[in-house]
Amino acid sequence: MKKGLYLLFFTAFLYAAKADAQKRIYVNEYLNIGVGGRGLAMAGAQSATANDVTASYWNPAGLMQVDNDFQVGLMHAEYFSGISKYDFGGIVKPLKDKKRVVGFSVLRFATDDIANTIDYVQPDGSFDESKLKSISAGDYAFLLSYAQKLNILKKHPLFETTIGANVKVIYRNLGSMATAWGAGVDVGLQGSYKQWRFGLMAKDITTTYTAWSFNLSEHDKEIFGKTGNEIPVKSYEVMYPRFNLGLARNLMKPGKKIQVLAEIDADITTDGKRSTLVSTKGFSIDPHMGIEAGYKNTIFLRAGIGNIQRVLDDKDTTNQKKYTLFQPSAGIGIKLKALVIDYAFTSLQAQSNPLYTHIVSLRLDINRVVRKKNIPDEVPAAPAQ
Repeated sequence: MKKGLYLLFFTAFLYAAKADAQKRIYVNEYLNIGVGGRGLAMAGAQSATANDVTASYWNPAGLMQVDNDFQVGLMHAEYFSGISKYDFGGIVKPLKDKKRVVGFSVLRFATDDIANTIDYVQPDGSFDESKLKSISAGDYAFLLSYAQKLNILKKHPLFETTIGANVKVIYRNLGSMATAWGAGVDVGLQGSYKQWRFGLMAKDITTTYTAWSFNLSEHDKEIFGKTGNEIPVKSYEVMYPRFNLGLARNLMKPGKKIQVLAEIDADITTDGKRSTLVSTKGFSIDPHMGIEAGYKNTIFLRAGIGNIQRVLDDKDTTNQKKYTLFQPSAGIGIKLKALVIDYAFTSLQAQSNPLYTHIVSLRLDINRVVRKKNIPDEVPAAPAQ
């Protein structure tokens, strides 16, 4: 089993390294934003420590940390002054033996009420308000997750490992004019040794293809032709494997009222040269880090730094000087018995042109209540004969 896992990850990495150099980058980027107030407040540093319903996104191996009968998570965020909405919902259920966990989650990034002006302008140049209609452009992902314990080092009981996987289905649409479907597989590992945590997440390990189909009417095609637009026939997008390595440590001894957790991750993309701190033609590396301080496992303060880049200084006319950009994030969390509320303040861009947003996520821990039957303490004596 151990050799098989190493071969699986190694083969996927070699395949990505030898892929066609003309591949497109930044495909389906809505799948790389992140989910949950905790993870986004820590700049996405979650591969090693994700331990709740959001682990289906960050690292499905972390679902083994869920010890409730059910766990439900919801998240909502808005971007571009509320024009686009980003939502997440998930549910996790450990199986009876507590050695396996299953989950299902949905992501949606959509822009609604987009003006469709294809019939708005009349041949005489006038505008017909009755022809002005609205459409929605939506990107969806459906994740079916599974996780279980992995006994790699049985002789070392302090070293614990878990493995998880997602079967991912992608659906995208632009009104009734175009739709796209895709499917892929994610695989994750988590390990712990004393106060250390380790994580490895491999997204789209089989390479994910998204195929577009277009449903343009003859009238639409005629308008496209008259306005000089290309009439699309078919298209597809390829998501190449993406790896995330995480290392974390609990900085305080167990049992203390105050706990501090720090994690550093590195996203390794294989789809070409990106605007990251380390960038080559074959792969790019994007480091990010986060920290969480908790008090009595009830109140949490979080912060993180990600999207670190070296960019040219606009003031330098020689285009030689560079400076470092990064994307900061922060947030808080409150645990009220079965309800957990997490808040994050972050952005989609680096600090030069930030697009900040408020993110709120909720988690509900559900446990069944076992009621004992009323059994009398004493059995009444039989009546005398």
